[in-house]
Amino acid sequence: MSKVTPCLWFDTNAEEAVAFYLGVFPDSRILEISRYPESEHPAHLGRAGTVLSIAFELQGQTYTALNGGPQFKFTAAVSLQVMCDTQEEIDSYWSKLTVDAPEEAQQCGWLQDKFGLSWQVVPREIASLMAHADPAVSARVMRALLTMTKLDIATLKAAASQ
Repeated sequence: MSKVTPCLWFDTNAEEAVAFYLGVFPDSRILEISRYPESEHPAHLGRAGTVLSIAFELQGQTYTALNGGPQFKFTAAVSLQVMCDTQEEIDSYWSKLTVDAPEEAQQCGWLQDKFGLSWQVVPREIASLMAHADPAVSARVMRALLTMTKLDIATLKAAASQ
C-alpha cells in the first residue's frame, strides 16, 4: 500500500464507486474490505455488517473508499489527474468517467464523475507545454486549452508550435 493514500468519503455507495473505477482503469484491484461492527455510535446505527471501507488500487496507486455518511461531499478543490500518453487514452478515460456525469462540470480537461469526484484527464506533456520557456508559447497553449471541454493533444501541440 502507498505511504500516502487518498481517502474518498462516500455516503453509502463506496462499493458502487469502487466497482465503477475498477471498470475504468485496467490493472486495478480491491485490496481489502472492512465492515461496520455492531456499535452504539449514532452515525453507525443500522450499518452493522455493511461496508465501512474498501482499500483498492488503480494502476499502482492505492486509495481508500469510506462509507462515512452524508456529512461530507466532494468538491472540485481536490481532483485526481489521469496522465495520458495518447489522444486515444484521453478519449477512452473521458468517455468512461463521464457516464451519467453532469455536463456542466466538464471543461478544460476537468470533469466530475457520477459520484461527484473531480478528475483531470490530461496529456502527460501538459505541464511542459504550459511551462514553456517562451511565455508566448504558454499563452497560446492556454488560449487553446480554454476553448476545450475534453483536451485535444494535436490542437495543444499546434498552438505551441505556431
